[in-house]
Amino acid sequence: MNEIPTTRVPLLQHLLETYGSEIQKIAFTWSRFDDADLAFRPHPSSSTVAEIMQHELLSGRRFFAEFLGLNEPAAAQVLPADNTSRAFVARLIELAQPRLAALAEKEEAWWLEEVTFFDVRRQRVWIAWRRILHSAHHRTQLTVYLRLLGKPVPAIYGPSKDETWAGADPTTTIEAAGR
Repeated sequence: MNEIPTTRVPLLQHLLETYGSEIQKIAFTWSRFDDADLAFRPHPSSSTVAEIMQHELLSGRRFFAEFLGLNEPAAAQVLPADNTSRAFVARLIELAQPRLAALAEKEEAWWLEEVTFFDVRRQRVWIAWRRILHSAHHRTQLTVYLRLLGKPVPAIYGPSKDETWAGADPTTTIEAAGR
């Protein structure tokens, strides 16, 4: 992921940084899946790994085009040409970079304007945060799939059981929480 652009609305710089960071976290999580894992589903009622990746790409396109009004590729052009883990990761990053640039150029009034979001009206800033939360939900869903597949779960907000480092201090005790 390229450098996060500076937004015209300094108060919203954290939103762009959070979106860029979440894309990096998603890409890191997706890259842990082998192509053979893409058909995995933990339950008949669950989505496959590939279906979740496809949903993330397609729903991202819808959020940014329909709800936020950004220029996005046609829906038929969103998915990668081949269904490989590497192709999904590359497409995720490819779609996110111009979004960051477009969002950085928006003025405060644009962010605060209420627009249609499904069957309600919401400010664009609210919709953007909803997109980030939606993406985090599906990233977390896939970290559970990694665990079920017996694959290492990446450290996202701190160390995981599989990845830690010197100086990592997870808050798993009352003593640590009391600091």
